[in-house]
Amino acid sequence: MSTLTTPAPDTTAAPLGIGPHTVAPPVVLAPMAGITNAPFRTLCREFSGGKGLFVSEMITTRALVERNEKTMQLIHFDATETPRSIQLYGVDPVTVGKAVRMIAEEDLADHIDLNFGCPVPKVTRKGGGSALPYKRNLLRAIVREAVTGAGDLPVTMKMRKGLDDDHLTYLDAGRIAVEEGVTAVALHGRTTAQHYGGTADWDAIARLKEHVPEIPVLGNGDIWSAQDALRMVRETGCDGVVVGRGCLGRPWLFADLVAAFEGRTDSFVRPTLREVADVMVRHATLLGEWIGDEARGVIDFRKHVAWYLKGFAVGSEMRKRLAITSSLEALRAGLDELDLDQPWPTGADGPRGRTSGNNRVVLPDGWLKDPYDCAGVAEDAELDTSGG
Repeated sequence: MSTLTTPAPDTTAAPLGIGPHTVAPPVVLAPMAGITNAPFRTLCREFSGGKGLFVSEMITTRALVERNEKTMQLIHFDATETPRSIQLYGVDPVTVGKAVRMIAEEDLADHIDLNFGCPVPKVTRKGGGSALPYKRNLLRAIVREAVTGAGDLPVTMKMRKGLDDDHLTYLDAGRIAVEEGVTAVALHGRTTAQHYGGTADWDAIARLKEHVPEIPVLGNGDIWSAQDALRMVRETGCDGVVVGRGCLGRPWLFADLVAAFEGRTDSFVRPTLREVADVMVRHATLLGEWIGDEARGVIDFRKHVAWYLKGFAVGSEMRKRLAITSSLEALRAGLDELDLDQPWPTGADGPRGRTSGNNRVVLPDGWLKDPYDCAGVAEDAELDTSGG
């Protein structure tokens, strides 16, 4: 792929230690439901040269314990993936403990991340995701069960600032993580109410780093380029970065991140549309191979089309056509009709993905009455399916 020479970056982050695993440079792919499956992780890992940490999409502890068929597919790792990283979602300490012990005893992964950051209403309305840290004692019980059950496997956790600006939880949650033996914490600098809107609060990441100096703190939010990642580390003092929406339709961002942290000035990827099209076909192909059905793979790929084509001169009718293809042949044929010699568009490195904000936070009845009382978690809060 074509590259762009840039001024030498200021690389200030040391390698990241996650238990026995060294992540260098300290770059982590954020778990994203329906996105960070094995095919997408393969693409990101290939562009990074195998450097970094690439986390699975969210796995529900109940579904894992019950060996749900879809869930068991989602925890499948390519032979070249190391360390194997699973993110777990759960609201019941007993079920979380069972899931973690299953992972450890059956050697299903090398690292476990706990999800306390999901803002989706179907999760928060049952007390899960980013709603859960408000209940301090419940959070502590879940983390304690996970760390105990994991044995030698490192456990990390990802969270948000809190429910909203009046109900911030991240400093308390960070302290609980330290006290219960969590290896590292990642903070998305937004509240549940913000979802993905507005601007991420990097100052909160800096405050968390000062509050829990005992363990690594990773920053997440508004990293759209390699320069953003370096700036976050420089401005917040965080130990590494977690990249989510910035890599949607742009898995080569991980090549840029590696180059930036390693101080290389001539390796930032700026692909032509022809090169992007080749990646699109490969992505769809990998999905078909993973699912075991070409058509289903291409259909699953449809959500990625607009992200890959962001900024390129592609008419609306062609965009619609590419977004309803159901075969690799049709996808390739449509792409071949484009002006594939187009250079990387100016501004295409900017924000992408969901941007909605100022949402009403959906919580269980009475959730805010007592930040310590564990009551209010419904019996069906443990989702029985994983992923998106």
